[in-house]
Amino acid sequence: MKRIRINTTQPYDVVIERGSLKKCGEYVASITSSRTAAIITDDVVEKLYLGDVRRSLEENGFKCTSYVFPNGEQSKSIENLSKIYDFLCESEITRSDIIIALGGGVVGDISGFAAASYLRGVDYVQIPTTLLAQVDSSVGGKTAIDIPGGKNLVGAFKQPSIVISDSDTLKTLPPETLADGMGEVIKYGMIRDEALFELLEKYDLETCDNIMDEIVANCVDIKRVVVEHDTLDKGERMILNFGHTLGHALEGWHHYTGYTHGMGVAAGMCIITEKLASPEIAERLKSCVQRYKLPTGTDIPMSELLPFCSKDKKRESGSINYIICKTIGNAEIVKVAVPEFARLMEG
Repeated sequence: MKRIRINTTQPYDVVIERGSLKKCGEYVASITSSRTAAIITDDVVEKLYLGDVRRSLEENGFKCTSYVFPNGEQSKSIENLSKIYDFLCESEITRSDIIIALGGGVVGDISGFAAASYLRGVDYVQIPTTLLAQVDSSVGGKTAIDIPGGKNLVGAFKQPSIVISDSDTLKTLPPETLADGMGEVIKYGMIRDEALFELLEKYDLETCDNIMDEIVANCVDIKRVVVEHDTLDKGERMILNFGHTLGHALEGWHHYTGYTHGMGVAAGMCIITEKLASPEIAERLKSCVQRYKLPTGTDIPMSELLPFCSKDKKRESGSINYIICKTIGNAEIVKVAVPEFARLMEG
């Protein structure tokens, strides 16, 4: 078991332990005096883990209620958020109770936003069950929903009270969902940890479970340092967006269906690295991305992707921030005018 302390405005622990999901009630009981829990999950995770989580919580004295919504990015919507508010109200959840986000990034994002806004703030717990959620979205306090104008454009900062990551849950993921998370893992190696990147180069999608605990812990620790330095995403934290400007554009172009976040990040990293870094770095990144069965580019014309980039939340007035890694393990934030970014990407 590894416990990593995240020292933000509201400090909390990330517990990384195989088998921890079945004893999550002990961890949740240790961080709240309430014994009423509202569990929010999706219909895929429900069948796999809701029973174990409810059982553990109830064994530790919690009265539980649950809300289940359809799996997928399309559920990260205003309409579903409204239904979650209704569920919390009908469950008579108070400000002293606790919300449990059980699932992947979509569950964590929308549950966290509900927790941030319902009754002006209810404590919540992250129990991430996908690699993407364990290494990235469950840590750092970013919560959001999508709107027609773009991905994650409405949200709030809300730190969880604890994050409980059980690497055994990753064994039930379809290969494409595991690959989705590896897009973010590769990103962490590129922006801050050359040793992690070199480790990833020695494994692939079929063998990476052997190093999964190490992967999750390393990525969480990298994010810990960045988030502690820049809780509200005004400076250094922007490096976590490597690959995301084009990645979000690719997701938007596909209407958030059939093209995952990790695929977008992987392709986005490769595209910008090929254009702005050395051929050697670009080839190493491309080779690593291919090991985890992720895309290294796109056939979509850049002219069709750039309008999505101009709506990205990393835009500031007439400029946009993008991230480039000219060497592995080091990220640079570059701010340019939107037309200049378009010229660079179309060049």
